[in-house]
Amino acid sequence: MTTLVSGATGFVGSHVARRLAASGESVRALARPGSRRQALEGVAVEWVEGDLRDEASLDRALAGVDRVYHVAADYRLWSRHPHEIYDNNVTGTKNLLAAALRARVQRFVYTSTVATIAVPRGNALPDETNRASVDEMIGNYKRSKLLAEQEALRAAHEGLPVVIVNPTTPIGPGDWKPTPTGRIILDFLLGRMPAYVETGLNFAPVEDVAEGHLLAAQRGKIGERYLLGGRNMTLKELLDALAKITGLAAPTWRIPHSVALIAACVDAAYSRVTGREPRIPIEGVRIARHKMFVNDAKARQELGYQPGTVEAALERAVRWYVENGYATLPKWAGVAQVSPA
Repeated sequence: MTTLVSGATGFVGSHVARRLAASGESVRALARPGSRRQALEGVAVEWVEGDLRDEASLDRALAGVDRVYHVAADYRLWSRHPHEIYDNNVTGTKNLLAAALRARVQRFVYTSTVATIAVPRGNALPDETNRASVDEMIGNYKRSKLLAEQEALRAAHEGLPVVIVNPTTPIGPGDWKPTPTGRIILDFLLGRMPAYVETGLNFAPVEDVAEGHLLAAQRGKIGERYLLGGRNMTLKELLDALAKITGLAAPTWRIPHSVALIAACVDAAYSRVTGREPRIPIEGVRIARHKMFVNDAKARQELGYQPGTVEAALERAVRWYVENGYATLPKWAGVAQVSPA
């Protein structure tokens, strides 16, 4: 069996590709020309060059492929050119779905996001029965992912064997870019987080999220969504866990959302002048007003999904950042025995 993975150079996608290769599958990794491929260094994958916006390249990539994991996503909370996010996430997904239909693949796993589900609905925790509208999505990334998810659902209704997974907030080693979540961990390690806002997320070990993709391909029902989660935690709880792991001090100053929004607006204005990416994306502050806690029981019950502990995943993430030279820790820190590469 030949399996194509899009986004294999990214955080979650590289872990999916690693897990597939470890299971003995023939893995084909779709990557743009010139993309950085160190995330899969030493892993037995066949690299094929292509672009989600180039339909001909997708047809070539899918030749002889039985299964597709579409993990690629433009995960940015800020962009100088927002249309790029829609081109990559929406148009790119439509193109790959169409190419998979032409190639008659046996299973297509689409990686969506918790954001399309974690919308407030009364007092109960959101789950896969939650149906959100585009108007409820904050920012271009969330809106584009909901539109792309709708394309995946439409393709499932039209006969393509699509299963959708909705990862929550993955953490762990290998977040080399890093993602917005990885930046939280890295900013903590670098002492760039003097304060925090009251918010919360569901965190999950990235390795288990990758395993959840494989379980969805094997046991998931066509046209269904599955939250791949872990543990609901406030941001303060996450920072306290990092403090315990590293020995570094967690911030104790909680700032109101209104103050954070003002800071984000000032940062955005400065970024427009300097041309640099904002350190405090306005969309991120707006998103933080709502705790994105969820109920992920469906994946546990129907797929056999069993995530590990967040603390262990955080320690693996910290070690990876230190080993790869992103940060250093003082000798007295909890994981100080790990030295940078």
